Amino acid sequence: MRLDKFLSQQLGISRALIIRELRAKRVTVDGEIVKSGSLKLTPEQVVEFDGNPLHQQVGPRYFMLNKPQGYVCSTDDPDHPTVLYFMDEPVAYKLHAAGRLDIDTTGLVLMTDDGQWSHRITSPKHHCEKTYLVTLEQPLAEDTAAQFTAGVQLHNEKNLTKPAQLEKIDDHVVRLTISEGRYHQVKRMFAAVGNRVVGLHRERIGEIALDDDLAPGEYRALTAEEIASVSVPER
Repeated sequence: MRLDKFLSQQLGISRALIIRELRAKRVTVDGEIVKSGSLKLTPEQVVEFDGNPLHQQVGPRYFMLNKPQGYVCSTDDPDHPTVLYFMDEPVAYKLHAAGRLDIDTTGLVLMTDDGQWSHRITSPKHHCEKTYLVTLEQPLAEDTAAQFTAGVQLHNEKNLTKPAQLEKIDDHVVRLTISEGRYHQVKRMFAAVGNRVVGLHRERIGEIALDDDLAPGEYRALTAEEIASVSVPER
C-alpha cells in the first residue's frame, strides 16, 4: 500500500492533508523521515506519526463484543452511539457487525471487516443458528414450544417461521434458537403467541458462544477455530 493511502486511512484525513503532514516532517518509516506519499510500504516496516506508531493491518479481522443496551450496530448513526465506540482498534471504522442487534438487545455481536465471512452469517441460505436468552412479560404457555417447532405466522408475513427450538428456564425465562434473521423476529414470534419480550440477550451465533468473561462493552479477537467454524460449508 502507498504511504499516503495508509496515512489517510489511519489518521482519517484526506490525502491532500497528508501531503502537508509529510512536508512538515511528522512521518517516519523505520526511523527515517519520509516526505513522499508514493512510498510503497511493506508489512514489516514501522510507520510513526509524531513518534506514535501506526499499525499496519495485515489480513481481515474478527472480534466478539458483548453489546450493552443503548448502542446500535450500524457503523454510523446520527441519533445513537454505535458499537464502534467500544472497538479500540486501528481503522475501527472499517469494521461492521455480522448480524445486528436492536438498540435494547444485549449480548453477542461479531465484528469484522471480512464481508464474505459475515455474509455466511447473515444470508438466509446458510441458515446460521442464533441462540437468545429471552425474558417474557407473561408466564410461558405450555404449548409455545410446540408452536415454535411447527412454525408461527408473523404479522404481515406470508410464510411461517422455520422450526425453532425452545428451552424453558423458568416461567418467564427461556432459551430460543432460530435459524432465520427476520426483522425483530424473536419479539414478533412471542407476540404471535400472545406474549411479550421484555429482555433479550444473544448468547450464540453458529458455533461461536459469547465469552462469560466479557463484561458489557468488552470484546476480544476470535480464535482461529471460531473463525473457521463460520467458513465451513454446511453439511
